Amino acid sequence: MTNIAKLEFIALSITGDNYLKWALDVETHLRSFGFEETIKNGNSETSMNRAKALIFIRRHLQEDLKDEYLTVNDPLVLWNNLKERFDHQKTVILPKARYDWIHLRLQDFKFVSEYNSAMFKITYQLMLCGEKISDFDMEKTFSTFHASNLLLQQQYREKCFTKYSQLISCLLVAEQNNELLMKNHGLRPTRASPLPEANMSIHRRNYSGSSRGRGRGRGHYRGRGRGQGRNFNHENLKAVNPH
Repeated sequence: MTNIAKLEFIALSITGDNYLKWALDVETHLRSFGFEETIKNGNSETSMNRAKALIFIRRHLQEDLKDEYLTVNDPLVLWNNLKERFDHQKTVILPKARYDWIHLRLQDFKFVSEYNSAMFKITYQLMLCGEKISDFDMEKTFSTFHASNLLLQQQYREKCFTKYSQLISCLLVAEQNNELLMKNHGLRPTRASPLPEANMSIHRRNYSGSSRGRGRGRGHYRGRGRGQGRNFNHENLKAVNPH
């Protein structure tokens, strides 16, 4: 019983809005303790196992809800009462999940990771409501590419992915590589060469001479500082490093 007491998940609220997830958590934990039969009709579990299962279920009810079932001494009865009271959540969640699924489009998301999160959230809700989910969500992704990416969509189709996870991993990698490419593109103008280290040293000396020219007077400033500073441009870089 000590091990059961350490396990925690969100308690069932009195409104029952988290009933589907709560029921799944309860079933999973009771199964891990070997008490899953205690909430099945016609079970022949011992009174001790029933008591342990009852304590566990009651422990994961909000206080107000727990008070409403103080007189229930059988985990199966408590389980069925809660199911009868809150199982209608499926009729609330399922229509919305189906609506969200129909209108889910890759082109509506700025990042692939955001689309992937929305995909998993919707499919999880559908599964909670008993809907069967398979890799047909891969076709959902293909069919909702932006129209400007038609060629890209065809290229991904030709890779013959067999699982959604393979497709989404490829899209995530492609997105990251594209972001890196755009960052590198923005570092300097197209066809511009990076400034070589040797030229950087020349530039620093010229700049230093320009500063000294200001200190010595107007004539030196015009002769050394401003003149050299103006001539040090991209053409000079080509002369120093024609490659």
